Order: sequence, then C-alpha cells, then structure tokens
Amino acid sequence: MTTSAPLTSPASQLPSGTTGRPRLIGMLGGMSWESTAQYYRLANELVRERLGGLHSARILLASLDFAEIERLQAAGEWGRAGQVLAEEAARLELAGAEVLLLCTNTMHKVADQVQAAIGIPLLHLADTTAAAVQAAGLGTVGLVATAYTMEQDFYRDRLSGHGLRVLVPDAPDRAEVHRVIYEELCLGVVRDESREVYRQVIERLVAGGAEGIVLGCTEIELLVGAEDSPVPVFPTTRLHVEAAVDASLTAAGPV
Repeated sequence: MTTSAPLTSPASQLPSGTTGRPRLIGMLGGMSWESTAQYYRLANELVRERLGGLHSARILLASLDFAEIERLQAAGEWGRAGQVLAEEAARLELAGAEVLLLCTNTMHKVADQVQAAIGIPLLHLADTTAAAVQAAGLGTVGLVATAYTMEQDFYRDRLSGHGLRVLVPDAPDRAEVHRVIYEELCLGVVRDESREVYRQVIERLVAGGAEGIVLGCTEIELLVGAEDSPVPVFPTTRLHVEAAVDASLTAAGPV
C-alpha cells in the first residue's frame, strides 16, 4: 500500500469531524522495550491528566524483538529492517490504529519506508522535537543519541530542515554514549557512573555552543534529564507522546 501522507504537523493530518472518542494510537515499539514501556506509561498519564477520572489512552502496541533489529542495524541492512517495521505498521493499521508512533529515534532512518506502507499518519519524532526547540526560541542544539543517529544524516538533516543548527559530540564521546545505550540502558541498567559521563558530554556540547540538548534516543531519558544539564533539554520520548495524545484527542467527541 502506498500513500502520499506527509510527515508534518500531526493535528493537520487527521481527518476532520468527530469520532465520539479519542483516536486509536498505534505504537510500534520493542526497540528497546525499556523505552517502549515509557511510551505506554506517558501516554496513559497524559490522557488521565487531560481527561481526568479513570480515563486512559487508546493504544494498540506492536512490540518487535530488538535482537533481530539490532543485528540488521549492525549489518547495515536498513532496507530489510525497514521492511520488518513497515509490515508491522501495516498490521497495526489493519487492526484499527488511526495514527502511528515509531517508538525509537534511530529507526526513523526508515520512516519514509514505514509511511509508504500505511495510509495513516506517522508522527515523525524529529518534527515534534524541532517544534519544541523552536517554541523555546533556540537555534542551536546538541544531539546525544545512538552512533547511527549522531553520525548519519537522516535525523540531523530533519532537524536542520526546521532551521536548527545541530552539534554532535566528538568521536570518543559518541562511542561512549552509544555503548551506554546498547550495553546498559537497553538492558535496564542505569549506572551513576554513566550518568556522570553523559553530564560531561553535555557540558562539552554546551561549551561548543549548544543552547539546548536533544535527548535523541528514547532510552537516554532513563538516565539523564533537565537536572543533568546547564541548558534546556528536549526529551524526545515525552515530546513524541505529547504529540500523539494531542492527535488522539483532537476532534474527538465526548468521551
């Protein structure tokens, strides 16, 4: 299935009219499940905050085996990885999902391939992040993420396309940031020593001109936050979920 659905403002992509209840959010996760659990928790907390009472988010969750995806990443087989994600996204749409979240920064490398397989909007994580940075009035950000996200252009160019200047750590810092993600955070290991390493990486980015820090890997929010940075941080997971909840509740009727 192909579609020309854009990867832009989430609210503008949704069909007009009302549904009588929030739109069903499709989450494509498991990459890793540690961060996908945060997506699920945050979505439910935000809906409860906005609607009150016993309200919770309407979610369909497909959780992949990250070992398979990681092997494809390491082998550079991004096309095959994109096919796996696209097939799962199509299943979510068939099951009734009305808007899709790809619950991983790194795999947004194949976002276009996923979007082409479905007829519902995919909310692009880099777009929601860029909107938050611009709303804060900042123009230069430091990016901490997996090596794939920091070193390849798919994510940096997406941010730059919104008029942002993107800085990344030097090679030794990139390697250590990446190691901590895959060898610790994806396994649920949160170490104070690694938090201090990230704080130092952030300080060097700020010294190099970063006005804000993009936490460009969903697992990083398990380790560091606003208290670990001298400049504003932009937690991509939370921003992504907020956009999804906005899209879910937009134009919904009484619940």
